[in-house]
Amino acid sequence: MKHTITLIPGDGIGPEVTGAVVKILETAGLDVDWDSHLAGVLALERKGETLPKELLDSIVRNTVALKGPVTTPVGGGFTSVNVGLRKALDLYVNLRPVWNIPSVPSRYEGVDLVIVRENTEDLYSGLEHEIIPGVVESLKIITEAATTRAARFSFEYARKHGRRRVTTVHKANIMKLGDGLFLKTVRTVAAGYPDIVNDDRIVDNACMQLVINPTQFDILLLPNLYGDIVSDLCAGLVGGLGVVPAANLGTTIGVFEAVHGSAPDIAGKSLANPTALLLSAVLMLRHIDEGVIADRVVTALGATLTAGIRTRDLGGSASTIEFTDAICRRLAA
Repeated sequence: MKHTITLIPGDGIGPEVTGAVVKILETAGLDVDWDSHLAGVLALERKGETLPKELLDSIVRNTVALKGPVTTPVGGGFTSVNVGLRKALDLYVNLRPVWNIPSVPSRYEGVDLVIVRENTEDLYSGLEHEIIPGVVESLKIITEAATTRAARFSFEYARKHGRRRVTTVHKANIMKLGDGLFLKTVRTVAAGYPDIVNDDRIVDNACMQLVINPTQFDILLLPNLYGDIVSDLCAGLVGGLGVVPAANLGTTIGVFEAVHGSAPDIAGKSLANPTALLLSAVLMLRHIDEGVIADRVVTALGATLTAGIRTRDLGGSASTIEFTDAICRRLAA
């Protein structure tokens, strides 16, 4: 089947890792037309805005996008492109499966977690203002509607993928209204899924338990800020942000992205690891019913890593190009 997919190369190392992934997917047999668009700093320079209308229109039209990393300025500059995309397209869930990749060094074995993060509100609503000089107020927004659909996604995902438990992560002992509403709403949704266990953890305890024994968890459901932090923590359990995928999902649209940064310090040097974006593309392939190609890519990636061909961040010496070519050789064999 022919697919048209929006491609956002990103900036920094983004064009290198997206180029690598595009080559691997096409070698694996994906029949695709790439509809490429700029976002972030490059779009600002050339189009005068970080999220051009033609980019958003492309994603709405194609319903699927593959996105490389985009730089977000710290402490100033334009607002996050990632957050902007999620809001503009109502991508209400961030999905991050976390598992051990064979032969990738990590502190734990047997990790198989799924992080489901509510993706549209909480402190990431961006509602901040300066009350007086030296005093800033940031508003944390939790709604029953947004929590309900994230919770339903979690329990439906559990049923579809043979998962047995959804753990709600919160701070309702302190934020009794905001996080209290999140917890109460998830419990209401959970009542409709008696086949799935629902329990909860206070976020600080959840973090401690994750680093003691991550295998005790199955699916973790969190508000936006905690989800951002905990999903990166979980990536650290299996080798880092360079080996975990992510998907931003709405009712009809999916944007699949690497969760690591744009690493401008190594841009253009063929040092970047495309694995995270490649695994995000695997999620995309399954989303568009190309499971056979997804399986081929996963097998070729695993065989390449097992053969000791790795980029420097994983302890190897392969360049981005060498690593990509090694995967493609296995796909073409």
